[in-house]
Amino acid sequence: MASVLNVSAYLFTRIDDPAALRVTLRERALAAALRGTILLAEEGINLFLAGETDDLRGFVEELRADPRFAALETKDSWSDAVPFGKLLVKVKREIIRMDRPEVRPQDGRAPAVSPDTLRRWLDRGTDDEGREVVLVDTRNAFEVDYGTFAGAKDWRIERFTQFPDAASSHLDELAGKTVVSFCTGGIRCEKAALYLRGEGVDAYQLDGGILGWFAAQGDAHWQGDCFVFDGREALDAGLAPAGSAAGA
Repeated sequence: MASVLNVSAYLFTRIDDPAALRVTLRERALAAALRGTILLAEEGINLFLAGETDDLRGFVEELRADPRFAALETKDSWSDAVPFGKLLVKVKREIIRMDRPEVRPQDGRAPAVSPDTLRRWLDRGTDDEGREVVLVDTRNAFEVDYGTFAGAKDWRIERFTQFPDAASSHLDELAGKTVVSFCTGGIRCEKAALYLRGEGVDAYQLDGGILGWFAAQGDAHWQGDCFVFDGREALDAGLAPAGSAAGA
Protein backbone atom coordinates (compact mmCIF):
# COMPACT_ATOMS: atom_id res chain seq x y z
CA MET A 1 0.00 0.00 0.00
CA ALA A 2 1.28 3.48 -0.91
CA SER A 3 2.55 5.10 2.27
CA VAL A 4 3.58 8.65 1.31
CA LEU A 5 0.92 11.33 1.71
CA ASN A 6 0.78 13.99 -1.01
CA VAL A 7 -1.15 17.19 -0.33
CA SER A 8 -2.08 20.03 -2.67
CA ALA A 9 -3.88 23.10 -1.38
CA TYR A 10 -4.35 26.77 -2.06
CA LEU A 11 -6.24 29.66 -0.57
CA PHE A 12 -6.69 33.20 -1.77
CA THR A 13 -6.39 35.29 1.37
CA ARG A 14 -4.63 38.55 2.13
CA ILE A 15 -1.05 38.10 3.39
CA ASP A 16 0.66 41.33 4.44
CA ASP A 17 3.97 39.70 5.40
CA PRO A 18 4.76 36.98 2.82
CA ALA A 19 8.54 37.34 3.26
CA ALA A 20 8.36 36.88 7.03
CA LEU A 21 5.86 34.05 6.69
CA ARG A 22 8.19 32.32 4.24
CA VAL A 23 10.85 32.00 6.96
CA THR A 24 8.37 30.58 9.47
CA LEU A 25 6.81 28.05 7.10
CA ARG A 26 10.17 26.92 5.77
CA GLU A 27 11.38 26.18 9.30
CA ARG A 28 8.21 24.23 10.11
CA ALA A 29 8.30 22.24 6.88
CA LEU A 30 11.96 21.35 7.30
CA ALA A 31 11.33 20.26 10.89
CA ALA A 32 8.58 17.96 9.60
CA ALA A 33 10.90 16.56 6.87
CA LEU A 34 8.50 17.65 4.14
CA ARG A 35 9.40 18.10 0.50
CA GLY A 36 7.63 20.00 -2.24
CA THR A 37 6.78 23.63 -2.92
CA ILE A 38 5.08 26.41 -0.98
CA LEU A 39 4.29 29.63 -2.86
CA LEU A 40 3.34 32.80 -1.00
CA ALA A 41 2.10 36.15 -2.28
CA GLU A 42 0.00 39.02 -1.00
CA GLU A 43 -2.99 37.27 -2.61
CA GLY A 44 -2.57 33.94 -0.77
CA ILE A 45 -0.84 30.56 -0.51
CA ASN A 46 -0.37 27.62 -2.88
CA LEU A 47 1.34 24.41 -1.77
CA PHE A 48 2.27 20.94 -2.98
CA LEU A 49 3.87 18.86 -0.24
CA ALA A 50 4.67 15.23 0.49
CA GLY A 51 5.88 13.42 3.57
CA GLU A 52 5.05 11.13 6.45
CA THR A 53 1.33 11.22 7.14
CA ASP A 54 1.29 12.48 10.74
CA ASP A 55 3.99 15.07 10.11
CA LEU A 56 2.28 16.48 7.03
CA ARG A 57 -1.17 16.52 8.59
CA GLY A 58 0.33 18.24 11.64
CA PHE A 59 1.90 20.89 9.42
CA VAL A 60 -1.45 21.55 7.73
CA GLU A 61 -3.30 21.76 11.05
CA GLU A 62 -0.75 24.22 12.42
CA LEU A 63 -1.18 26.29 9.26
CA ARG A 64 -4.96 26.30 9.71
CA ALA A 65 -4.51 27.62 13.25
CA ASP A 66 -3.59 30.92 11.60
CA PRO A 67 -6.95 32.69 10.99
CA ARG A 68 -5.82 33.64 7.49
CA PHE A 69 -5.62 29.95 6.54
CA ALA A 70 -8.47 28.49 8.59
CA ALA A 71 -10.46 27.76 5.42
CA LEU A 72 -7.60 25.91 3.69
CA GLU A 73 -8.82 22.67 2.11
CA THR A 74 -6.47 19.94 0.90
CA LYS A 75 -6.57 17.44 -1.92
CA ASP A 76 -4.86 14.26 -0.71
CA SER A 77 -3.32 11.42 -2.69
CA TRP A 78 -0.79 8.68 -2.04
CA SER A 79 2.42 7.38 -3.58
CA ASP A 80 5.10 4.81 -2.84
CA ALA A 81 7.84 7.45 -2.74
CA VAL A 82 8.12 11.20 -2.21
CA PRO A 83 7.69 12.72 -5.71
CA PHE A 84 9.70 15.87 -4.91
CA GLY A 85 13.47 16.21 -4.72
CA LYS A 86 13.60 19.03 -2.18
CA LEU A 87 11.67 21.71 -0.32
CA LEU A 88 11.14 25.12 -1.94
CA VAL A 89 9.39 28.01 -0.19
CA LYS A 90 9.10 31.08 -2.42
CA VAL A 91 7.52 34.53 -2.39
CA LYS A 92 5.90 35.49 -5.71
CA ARG A 93 3.92 38.40 -7.09
CA GLU A 94 0.99 35.98 -7.63
CA ILE A 95 0.50 32.42 -6.40
CA ILE A 96 -0.78 31.66 -9.90
CA ARG A 97 0.34 34.15 -12.52
CA MET A 98 -2.36 35.73 -14.67
CA ASP A 99 -1.00 39.30 -15.02
CA ARG A 100 -4.49 40.73 -14.53
CA PRO A 101 -4.32 42.75 -11.29
CA GLU A 102 -8.03 43.55 -11.53
CA VAL A 103 -8.78 39.87 -10.88
CA ARG A 104 -8.63 39.64 -7.10
CA PRO A 105 -10.04 36.37 -5.70
CA GLN A 106 -8.72 37.33 -2.27
CA ASP A 107 -11.52 39.93 -2.22
CA GLY A 108 -14.23 37.38 -3.04
CA ARG A 109 -14.53 34.03 -4.80
CA ALA A 110 -16.36 33.37 -8.01
CA PRO A 111 -19.42 31.15 -7.51
CA ALA A 112 -18.45 27.49 -7.28
CA VAL A 113 -20.19 24.35 -8.49
CA SER A 114 -19.73 21.16 -6.48
CA PRO A 115 -18.78 17.90 -8.18
CA ASP A 116 -22.21 16.51 -7.26
CA THR A 117 -24.00 19.41 -8.94
CA LEU A 118 -21.83 19.30 -12.04
CA ARG A 119 -22.32 15.53 -12.29
CA ARG A 120 -26.08 16.07 -12.25
CA TRP A 121 -25.81 18.71 -14.96
CA LEU A 122 -23.58 16.59 -17.16
CA ASP A 123 -25.74 13.51 -16.74
CA ARG A 124 -28.80 15.55 -17.72
CA GLY A 125 -27.12 17.57 -20.46
CA THR A 126 -28.26 20.93 -19.04
CA ASP A 127 -28.12 22.85 -15.76
CA ASP A 128 -31.08 22.95 -13.36
CA GLU A 129 -32.70 25.73 -15.42
CA GLY A 130 -32.36 23.87 -18.70
CA ARG A 131 -29.43 25.90 -20.03
CA GLU A 132 -26.56 24.39 -21.98
CA VAL A 133 -23.47 23.72 -19.84
CA VAL A 134 -20.06 24.48 -21.30
CA LEU A 135 -16.88 23.21 -19.65
CA VAL A 136 -13.73 25.31 -20.13
CA ASP A 137 -10.32 23.72 -19.49
CA THR A 138 -8.05 26.47 -18.14
CA ARG A 139 -4.86 24.39 -18.19
CA ASN A 140 -1.95 24.45 -20.62
CA ALA A 141 -2.29 22.44 -23.83
CA PHE A 142 0.24 19.77 -22.82
CA GLU A 143 -1.72 19.13 -19.61
CA VAL A 144 -4.97 18.80 -21.51
CA ASP A 145 -3.35 16.19 -23.73
CA TYR A 146 -3.10 13.83 -20.75
CA GLY A 147 -6.85 13.96 -20.21
CA THR A 148 -9.86 16.23 -19.88
CA PHE A 149 -13.64 16.25 -19.58
CA ALA A 150 -15.50 14.97 -22.62
CA GLY A 151 -16.44 17.91 -24.84
CA ALA A 152 -14.57 20.54 -22.84
CA LYS A 153 -13.33 23.71 -24.53
CA ASP A 154 -9.58 23.62 -25.04
CA TRP A 155 -8.08 26.82 -26.41
CA ARG A 156 -4.54 25.41 -26.68
CA ILE A 157 -2.92 27.97 -24.41
CA GLU A 158 0.75 27.51 -23.54
CA ARG A 159 0.65 29.37 -20.23
CA PHE A 160 -2.08 30.69 -17.95
CA THR A 161 -1.25 34.32 -18.75
CA GLN A 162 -2.70 33.63 -22.21
CA PHE A 163 -6.09 32.60 -20.84
CA PRO A 164 -7.72 36.06 -20.72
CA ASP A 165 -6.96 36.85 -24.37
CA ALA A 166 -8.02 33.36 -25.45
CA ALA A 167 -11.27 33.67 -23.52
CA SER A 168 -12.00 37.11 -24.93
CA SER A 169 -11.64 35.77 -28.47
CA HIS A 170 -14.11 32.93 -27.77
CA LEU A 171 -16.84 34.81 -25.90
CA ASP A 172 -19.37 34.04 -28.65
CA GLU A 173 -19.05 30.32 -27.79
CA LEU A 174 -20.03 31.04 -24.18
CA ALA A 175 -22.84 33.59 -24.56
CA GLY A 176 -26.15 32.59 -23.00
CA LYS A 177 -24.72 29.39 -21.52
CA THR A 178 -23.74 28.19 -18.06
CA VAL A 179 -19.95 28.02 -18.10
CA VAL A 180 -17.88 25.95 -15.65
CA SER A 181 -14.11 26.49 -15.63
CA PHE A 182 -11.87 23.73 -14.30
CA CYS A 183 -8.20 23.00 -13.63
CA THR A 184 -6.12 20.55 -11.61
CA GLY A 185 -6.78 21.68 -8.06
CA GLY A 186 -8.94 24.80 -8.40
CA ILE A 187 -6.51 27.70 -8.32
CA ARG A 188 -6.48 28.57 -12.03
CA CYS A 189 -10.19 28.05 -12.59
CA GLU A 190 -10.95 30.36 -9.66
CA LYS A 191 -9.18 33.27 -11.37
CA ALA A 192 -10.54 32.19 -14.76
CA ALA A 193 -14.14 32.24 -13.56
CA LEU A 194 -13.70 35.73 -12.12
CA TYR A 195 -12.22 36.96 -15.39
CA LEU A 196 -15.05 35.43 -17.41
CA ARG A 197 -17.67 36.97 -15.15
CA GLY A 198 -15.99 40.33 -15.67
CA GLU A 199 -16.52 39.76 -19.40
CA GLY A 200 -20.24 39.19 -18.89
CA VAL A 201 -20.16 35.37 -18.92
CA ASP A 202 -22.29 33.36 -16.47
CA ALA A 203 -19.22 31.51 -15.22
CA TYR A 204 -18.60 29.21 -12.26
CA GLN A 205 -15.58 27.29 -11.02
CA LEU A 206 -15.49 23.55 -10.35
CA ASP A 207 -14.97 23.40 -6.61
CA GLY A 208 -11.85 21.35 -5.85
CA GLY A 209 -10.81 21.11 -9.49
CA ILE A 210 -10.13 17.84 -11.26
CA LEU A 211 -8.61 16.21 -8.18
CA GLY A 212 -11.77 17.02 -6.22
CA TRP A 213 -13.84 15.57 -9.07
CA PHE A 214 -11.83 12.35 -9.06
CA ALA A 215 -12.32 12.01 -5.29
CA ALA A 216 -16.08 12.51 -5.56
CA GLN A 217 -17.02 11.17 -9.01
CA GLY A 218 -14.14 9.01 -10.25
CA ASP A 219 -13.83 8.96 -14.03
CA ALA A 220 -17.40 10.00 -14.82
CA HIS A 221 -17.43 12.20 -17.97
CA TRP A 222 -13.62 12.19 -17.87
CA GLN A 223 -11.27 10.87 -20.54
CA GLY A 224 -7.64 9.99 -19.73
CA ASP A 225 -5.51 10.97 -16.74
CA CYS A 226 -4.63 14.22 -14.97
CA PHE A 227 -1.15 15.73 -15.27
CA VAL A 228 0.43 16.81 -11.98
CA PHE A 229 3.55 18.89 -11.50
CA ASP A 230 5.63 16.36 -9.57
CA GLY A 231 7.50 13.12 -10.06
CA ARG A 232 4.33 11.08 -10.51
CA GLU A 233 3.62 12.95 -13.78
CA ALA A 234 -0.06 11.99 -13.95
CA LEU A 235 -2.81 10.57 -11.75
CA ASP A 236 -5.67 8.34 -12.78
CA ALA A 237 -9.25 8.83 -11.65
CA GLY A 238 -8.50 6.79 -8.53
CA LEU A 239 -5.87 9.40 -7.54
CA ALA A 240 -3.09 6.85 -8.05
CA PRO A 241 -0.05 7.40 -10.29
CA ALA A 242 -1.15 6.65 -13.84
CA GLY A 243 0.11 3.43 -15.33
CA SER A 244 1.38 5.06 -18.51
CA ALA A 245 2.38 8.60 -19.41
CA ALA A 246 0.81 10.50 -22.29
CA GLY A 247 2.78 10.29 -25.44
CA ALA A 248 4.76 7.25 -24.27
